[in-house]
Amino acid sequence: MQRLFTTGLTCGLLVASVGAHAFTGEQLAKHAKVGLAEARSIALKAHPGKIVDEELEREPGGTGLRYSFDIRTGHATQEVGVDAQDGTVLENKREGPNPD
Repeated sequence: MQRLFTTGLTCGLLVASVGAHAFTGEQLAKHAKVGLAEARSIALKAHPGKIVDEELEREPGGTGLRYSFDIRTGHATQEVGVDAQDGTVLENKREGPNPD
């Protein structure tokens, strides 16, 4: 019984830690040719800073599937969109007072 409990606890902790690394739109990742790590790199080259939010979404423009990153530098937040099919930077603009 003790071993079963320990195994269950370990599995539960593993699932919890994996969930913490998920990003919005993860179910769309199988449709992307550009992986999340590569898209992050592209976004940070376009606008250096700290990524504070990221998602993969279907949105008009480019091929219709894009990563969207909110990158903070100081007190300003920049939204950088990267096409999930070819890695093109689709958007690089300062986030307004009412972010999406």
